[in-house]
Amino acid sequence: MKAEDPNRPDGRFIVGISDIRGKVGAHRQIAQDIDMGEIVLKSANVRSAVSVSLDLDLEVLADGLCLTGGIRTQWTGECRRCLDEVEGTIEVALDEIFEVRPTEGETYPLGYDTVNIEPAVRDTLVLNMPMTPLCADDCVGPDPERFPTSSSDGAGGTSGGEADAAGEEEKRIDPRWAALADITFDDPE
Repeated sequence: MKAEDPNRPDGRFIVGISDIRGKVGAHRQIAQDIDMGEIVLKSANVRSAVSVSLDLDLEVLADGLCLTGGIRTQWTGECRRCLDEVEGTIEVALDEIFEVRPTEGETYPLGYDTVNIEPAVRDTLVLNMPMTPLCADDCVGPDPERFPTSSSDGAGGTSGGEADAAGEEEKRIDPRWAALADITFDDPE
């Protein structure tokens, strides 16, 4: 069984360099839209859009390659305060080095006649996605009229007609925040 080339996982981000390899200063332009699939940050549930626009330049160095340029894509997620859907655009510069013997965490691997740019593109996008997006700078969180966080008297207790007020308030609690109602701060005995 032939060993798989680690620089050829699926061919989407493989750039042939056999014609420029060894020609210090030679360039290869990469300008295209590529399907990256989904990039999910579990902590913020931010997903990339289907397409990533690349406008990159690959330059041959004496001992490797330098990949520079820009990446652009759309993202969607939830506002960290109100949990409404929020979306935006990531436009970020990329400046990475590829070497035959890469330094872990600093440079990327370089094949003999190809280079896989996907890890560099993916890492750059993940590092530049918003970890805790906001729908607006002045977002106050859940709508207090629809989803109150305390009773109507503002003191944390119920006032006259306690049973009716408590029943009405429970109906209006946002189900996404319902688990917080079970939290108590009493010392266990």
